[in-house]
Amino acid sequence: MRVLVVEDDESIAESLVAGLERERFDVTWVTTGAAALEVAIEDVDVVLLDLGLPDVDGLDVCRTLRQRGDVPIIVLTARDTETDRVVGLELGADDYLGKPFGFRELLARIRAVLRRRAPHEPASTTEILACDGLSVDVRTHEVTVDGRLVDLTPKEFDLLVHLLDDPGAVHQRQHILEEVWDRNWFGPSKTLDVHVASLRRKLGDPTLIETVRGVGFRVRTARP
Repeated sequence: MRVLVVEDDESIAESLVAGLERERFDVTWVTTGAAALEVAIEDVDVVLLDLGLPDVDGLDVCRTLRQRGDVPIIVLTARDTETDRVVGLELGADDYLGKPFGFRELLARIRAVLRRRAPHEPASTTEILACDGLSVDVRTHEVTVDGRLVDLTPKEFDLLVHLLDDPGAVHQRQHILEEVWDRNWFGPSKTLDVHVASLRRKLGDPTLIETVRGVGFRVRTARP
């Protein structure tokens, strides 16, 4: 597996690269955002991205990488506030690990995102999922609300398809994490709340995805 490490702290990067190579990963290490963006993203299986880069903000690098493809991105940073995590995930990061972190935990996160990257069938075999002004084309990944095109990240799209597979039904939090993320999900469950909040904002109607307190979420089947 090929890993791109984007980290300007030499002591952290050298230790990280040595550990990954011991685990038989093929590692490319760069120290700037500009250098990271010069790497052909199709030649990388996962990106480990520091946010505090010397030339550009790591969040801008995250955004650009996500625009170029669906390579898994794990943010590694000392900027571990809730706001930073939310922004990073909304820009397309697959996971967020605050410094300092354990190498074994990092390996678990890498393996989890690589499993999630493996091709899988959509939750529904129906090509078009529609409910209450919302339309999702599973084949083309086109999402519209009352005719307005909505731009979603790959994970936001997968979450929406999962919820729309049975509109009106309550989908339990743990089941969503297992089906949309991974059965061995190692990340915080708050990741789900961040993606739901982002979906609500992008769809333009915060009541379209309802919270069932203590259980999970469901898609509203009719306008109030």
